[in-house]
Amino acid sequence: MTFGDRLRVALRYTFPSGSAHLSTFLSSLSMVGLVLAISLLIIVLSVMNGFDKEMRERILSLVPHISVYAQLSEIDTAATLATLRSHSQVASVSPFVRFDTLVIKGSAIETAQGIGLSAQDLNAMSSFASVLQTVGGEGALSQADSIILGSAIAQKLGAQPGDALTLVVPAQRQINSAAGATFQAVRLQGVLHSGTELDETLALVSAELASRLAGLNGQVSGFRVTTTTLFDVQQIGWELSDLLGPGFYTTNWMMTHGNLYAAIQLSRSLVSILLFSIIAVAAFNVVSSLVLVVMDKQGNIAILRTLGASSNDVAWIFMLQGAMIGTVGVVLGSAVGAVGSSMVPTLVAALERQLGIQFLSTDVYPVSFLPVDVRLDDILWVGLVAFTMCVVAAIYPSRRAARLAPALVLNQDR
Repeated sequence: MTFGDRLRVALRYTFPSGSAHLSTFLSSLSMVGLVLAISLLIIVLSVMNGFDKEMRERILSLVPHISVYAQLSEIDTAATLATLRSHSQVASVSPFVRFDTLVIKGSAIETAQGIGLSAQDLNAMSSFASVLQTVGGEGALSQADSIILGSAIAQKLGAQPGDALTLVVPAQRQINSAAGATFQAVRLQGVLHSGTELDETLALVSAELASRLAGLNGQVSGFRVTTTTLFDVQQIGWELSDLLGPGFYTTNWMMTHGNLYAAIQLSRSLVSILLFSIIAVAAFNVVSSLVLVVMDKQGNIAILRTLGASSNDVAWIFMLQGAMIGTVGVVLGSAVGAVGSSMVPTLVAALERQLGIQFLSTDVYPVSFLPVDVRLDDILWVGLVAFTMCVVAAIYPSRRAARLAPALVLNQDR
């Protein structure tokens, strides 16, 4: 038999044609199982990739990669900035002031972490400007009494841009004393909606106001450092500490968000293993389906052998059938998975509106929406593994068909 003859017979057994109803039904059942398994795996991987992408590109674009703090009473800000910027892997450096505060509007009170930034520091403000809903960019903190709140804090306070608010900042050494607290009237200049956990805690004010509220008298709390490589921050932090000398220490994003990032990676790996096992089950279904096809087509196999087909020809017919099942399952499953992944955020948002609930909230999860990132390499990898499993699964039925004795089969049919 030529390859074309083998392919033609395999096509008759795989797709609807003539009276081969049982074999085409079993083949279709195997294809459906593969399509469901592959599409489900691609959708879940895309969601996990979305969390990974949001973690790297959204959250880590707003928080400093490295924070440098000083234990000294006074810091030479200009000299420290020059020293930090001299490191080859430092992309940008911005001084900041940090303090804890209560934000009050009427009878509503919320806690927040205050961050003081210079309105003229474009490096510091540019990362926040992209997620400001109502006030743009660099001018947001131009007034001395301006404040920008995370959207979750503003929503809990019922505050809108332009509203007057009051900040209550405890004195550093008299935290439990109301007399030691500093009260400051501010006006809400903008709302920060990043869709991340920062919306629950962040309050931005000018560096001058923050320094006065924190009792630093014009000094800064530390420096926000953005690096060129995300995963070398620990080594870079040590090198920066050596450059600055005694009295300085560093923290990095892996200390504050590293566990979350590791959990996302671990979840992705575990889910991948689980769903690949589902594909393995679908491939096992190919084995059982082809075995039943071989039993159903014993008479046809015997006739082919008597007409001159070799055992290798028969084996190749069922190997090709397994490959066809794998090809159709991979193509359709990949297409359904890619389309389904792109539709997931819309479907989840519609379901949230219909039910009136929010599945993801930034007080529990790192983002308030379901992110999706469809990657071609994932689709190709899943497709390759699934196709390989189907081809391997076809080996046993093919060998079984090749070992059938034509005389014995035809004698049983008499």
